[in-house]
Amino acid sequence: MGEAQSALFPNYARYPFTFVKGDGSRLWDENGKEYLDLMCGLAVTNLGHAPKQVTERLKQQVDTLWHTSNLFHIPDQEKLAQLLVDNSCADAVFFCNSGAEANEAAIKLARRYYQKVIGQPERYEIITFHMSFHGRTLATLTATGQDKVKEGFAPLPEGFVYAPFNDAEGTEKLISDKTCAIMLEMVQGEGGVNPADPAFVKRIAELCKQHGLLLIIDEIQTGMGRTGKLFAYEHYGIEPDVFTLAKGLGNGIPIGAMLGKEKLREAFSAGAHGSTFGGNYLSTAAGIATLETMLAEKLPQRAAELGEYIVSELSRKLEGNPLVQHVRGLGMLIGIQLSGPSADLIAAIHEQGVLVVSAGPNVIRLAPSLLISREELDRGLETICAVLAKHAAAAV
Repeated sequence: MGEAQSALFPNYARYPFTFVKGDGSRLWDENGKEYLDLMCGLAVTNLGHAPKQVTERLKQQVDTLWHTSNLFHIPDQEKLAQLLVDNSCADAVFFCNSGAEANEAAIKLARRYYQKVIGQPERYEIITFHMSFHGRTLATLTATGQDKVKEGFAPLPEGFVYAPFNDAEGTEKLISDKTCAIMLEMVQGEGGVNPADPAFVKRIAELCKQHGLLLIIDEIQTGMGRTGKLFAYEHYGIEPDVFTLAKGLGNGIPIGAMLGKEKLREAFSAGAHGSTFGGNYLSTAAGIATLETMLAEKLPQRAAELGEYIVSELSRKLEGNPLVQHVRGLGMLIGIQLSGPSADLIAAIHEQGVLVVSAGPNVIRLAPSLLISREELDRGLETICAVLAKHAAAAV
């Protein structure tokens, strides 16, 4: 902070901006400079900033009731749970406050199902994948297949083994009598925007059925229309036993959810798990407004169409740029794979008033609002390509 030390822990390497206002796909900093937001708070504000439908629902709820705790029935919690069940393969929902908490709940549910319902206490291991990211609690950072998030937190809880991503044969070799579940992202967001191969996903689902394992899909970043379907697992023709949501579910209001099949309901009997704030009046009001808007305006379909357009335009405009290896993604979760580090290029794009973010050291990630206009999108893509062209010319 310069003269005075911040009262905050320095656990974030923050970009040098302070935003004071948001509207749709635009943000304004404290100096009045306007930015086009193509990162959406890490795939959170899928409807853009301060969308009318969510804002009005929140204002109404703020004036009515905020909190009573989960010792009482919360009508909007029931309504949001039913909306999610009606539009997915799940039968039951647990609400919490974040993606890490949702994944923590999934891990606990898998273990408890085998230990308390099935009666196989020896089954507690979960197979996850190299370069995955599942959160920052002790269990979820251990589930994450990246060593950098684990440094300094030993001893880590046991019960996780790691397979090569998109390698079904390598995964099968890790299945043992201790295995209770396989936990998978349909697109590894933090790991570089790496989509799962359809044949790989199909085989993983088969292995789970063959060995009696639970299939857990982490939809924290990919859920809520981001990939061109309401949930990314729908692209692959499978039905997970468990999947998790957060980020886009409340469009910026903190909420997480863990959804599961009917057979798992008994594992989370009264007292088995809980959350003081999970599914409260404000977060579920935001979730209902977000999901209803997404369904009414067919935003997953729009994300599919715009996502194809983004990949096509970037691939065409960046062809031959020596800094760029390729462009990949699913729906409106896009990665530009670079031949070197992305940090300086991202900073240069920010200077031009367009917000993007990294996905690992060598990938520029785009996650625009699903309601972004074509004009705004074209302006953002043009800026990105111009910056990359300029830096490529300077490097010659």
